[in-house]
Amino acid sequence: MFNTTVKPLLLSATLLATALATSLASQAQSTTNNLHDSWNALLNKHVVAINHNHSTEVDYAAIKREHAQLKTYLDSLSAVTQNEFDAWEKPKQLAFLINAYNAWTVELILTKYPNLKSIKDLGSFFSSPWSKEFVPLLGKTRSLDDIEHGLIRGSGKYNDPRIHFAVNCASIGCPALRGEAFTATELESQLQQQTVRFLSDTTRNMAQENTLNISSIFKWYGDDFEQGFNGANTLQQFFLQYSDALKLVPAQQKALRNNDMKVKFLDYSWDLNARQ
Repeated sequence: MFNTTVKPLLLSATLLATALATSLASQAQSTTNNLHDSWNALLNKHVVAINHNHSTEVDYAAIKREHAQLKTYLDSLSAVTQNEFDAWEKPKQLAFLINAYNAWTVELILTKYPNLKSIKDLGSFFSSPWSKEFVPLLGKTRSLDDIEHGLIRGSGKYNDPRIHFAVNCASIGCPALRGEAFTATELESQLQQQTVRFLSDTTRNMAQENTLNISSIFKWYGDDFEQGFNGANTLQQFFLQYSDALKLVPAQQKALRNNDMKVKFLDYSWDLNARQ
């Protein structure tokens, strides 16, 4: 009896369970892939490349008109639980956190736009706009500082200084807000493109004879570039990885390698990166 009836039933149940599990996994993957689609659509429409594609301007007025779409996206980020996040691979986690930082920065700007000239206008004498706790993310109400310095930089998981060219502080001096969402599958190429895009901008990074004029980002976060990324244990070694972007001639590369090149940090513009 067992051989003719029960065994086929067990086999059918096993196949059904396997099919159901595969279907659920496929649905979960599809949901994850689509998580950033609405943010991607907003960026595609309202972020405009300028300065020979080294920088971007943001049409905050247009995004404000489509605020419901932004709010829906932010709500979808808030719905992700810590357990779900922890189960993701690192690229998916990092793409999520970068997108969250950038999207909530835009949301913060919209709370006062157009009545502000800089994101700093949203702070006060006692606190910065980045320390405001207004972001419901991974089970807690967080600040932008929490996302960047806690979840991304402070976690010790990612150790990738190129995130400084991906997170955007809504300012002209900041690396460009990318006109598309970051994704797990494209993250490596996106971070690399953002890095080259910023370093090759001669308005913010430029070698002149024996002096390397660079953004103040490298002063504020210099230690992040000395943590062994691609073997770079000094800021100079990091720059040498991008000699072409910085247009360093062989003599300058040698001077940088021997720590004989002067480094000057340029002034940083906190003016809003708004589309005029």
